[in-house]
Amino acid sequence: MSAITTHILDTSAGRPAAGVAVILEQESAEAGWHMIAKGLTDDDGRLRLMQETDELFMLGHYRLSFDTGVYFARSGVESFYPQVTVAFTVRDPAGHYHVPLLLSPFGYSTYRGS
Repeated sequence: MSAITTHILDTSAGRPAAGVAVILEQESAEAGWHMIAKGLTDDDGRLRLMQETDELFMLGHYRLSFDTGVYFARSGVESFYPQVTVAFTVRDPAGHYHVPLLLSPFGYSTYRGS
């Protein structure tokens, strides 16, 4: 079974971002974007997203949407981005795709992790 994982670090607080809602969507020519998995980051800011079946992820475009506005609002922190969306391409259906997010109230960055 293949997986898409993420890890969110709140660089402004110097700790993992726990309890962030994340949605994984896949793009199809027929239906556009559709949700295939969702979850909340754990206490270490990590989340493993898998499809509801044991099938491999298909080649194509995916995106992760992070509910950053709610995360910062819970802490009473003003932020600029209510949501962060990261789109990426799956080229090897059997591969592991790790998409980390470095987050602060007024900025973010991401990269292809391992």
